[in-house]
Formats: sequence, C-alpha cells, structure tokens
Amino acid sequence: MTDAAGGEWHAEIMIRAVVFDLDGVLRHFDPAHVAAIEEQHGLPEGSVHRAAFAPELLDQVVTGRLSRSAWVRSVGEQLGNPRAAEEWGRHPSVPDAGMLALSDELRAAGIRTAILTNGTDTIPAELCESGIDRHVDTVFNSAEIGFAKPDVRIFQHVLDALGLMPDEVFFTDDSASKLVGADVLGIRTHHFTGVDGLRAALHARGL
Repeated sequence: MTDAAGGEWHAEIMIRAVVFDLDGVLRHFDPAHVAAIEEQHGLPEGSVHRAAFAPELLDQVVTGRLSRSAWVRSVGEQLGNPRAAEEWGRHPSVPDAGMLALSDELRAAGIRTAILTNGTDTIPAELCESGIDRHVDTVFNSAEIGFAKPDVRIFQHVLDALGLMPDEVFFTDDSASKLVGADVLGIRTHHFTGVDGLRAALHARGL
C-alpha cells in the first residue's frame, strides 16, 4: 500500500495503534477569532484565554468535574462579560484534512487510530458534527476518563482499553509537556509540528 506522498507502508508492523491529540493536531482554531471578540467587547488582549485556561478551572472541566456550559459561564463571570464568553464558547474549528487522510491510510493498512484529548463533555457531539469521528476507531476523552494528560493514569487507561503494550502504541501531541506521561510508560511519542514531520516519524518507526 502507498501513502499520499507515494511511499509504502511496511508489511512488518510493530506499532499496532497510533493515537492523536485532537486540538492543534486533528483540528485547528483560528486565534484571530478570540482576538476579534476581545476587540469587539473592549477586553484586554489575552484576557479570554487567561480566564478560560486558568489551571484550576481548566483541570475541573477536562476531568469531568465541570461541564462545558458551566465552564463558559465561569469564564463570563471572570471577564464580567457573559456575552463575550458565550461567543468564545462557539469558537469554530477546522478539521485538518491532511491529518484525517493520514489516519485513513493507517487504518487501511490495519493500524488502529484513536484520539486522546483533554476534552470536555461536548467532545462526542463536536467530533460527530465535524465528521472527525469517522476517521478514527476510538476516542479517549479525559472528561469521561477522569484523568488528563500528562497524567500517567490516562495513558495507562488507553493501553488497557486497546489491549496493547506500550511499545505497540505511538502517540503524538502538539504540546511537548503532554508527552511526559506516555514517555514514562514507554509509549513511542512524537512532538507534533505538522503532518510531514509526523509522516517522517511514523516511517522511521517502520510504518
């Protein structure tokens, strides 16, 4: 079998599953959208993300202790502007066509693909609406699991659910800090910076 770049997937496959981060890997958000909201509502630059991604608040939503709707309300309270928070909460994303094609190629070659995301309770609906869920075999969502990357426990959950050993799994994330828990367990990892680099890393692993 050949990939989109004309290369061949090797017949002897050691890695049985490739796991992708979601945001910044399989889908992307336009930062200009948030900047426009802040400008429109007279908010300081960066204030929306400072409120939304404050560690204590973010940890609650990505481990399922706080719903996404409650998260958006909390952001609105902190900003003193619920409307701006609601507009931020509707931030559109764009699927990465090249990455989805790569996932399809891997699946066609008999390799399972999955998403592992520090997500919220609305991830299933978001993936269904965007069609991303049709390009992977499994979705692992921290809000459902109760642990978030880089916690070793969420990576162990993935291994157990897939029924695979660490060296049979390859994980990529656009945040290097999120790879730490996977590295501890011996999962093959790659710091994602683009589809071409990921393809090269996968081929170097015999895929």
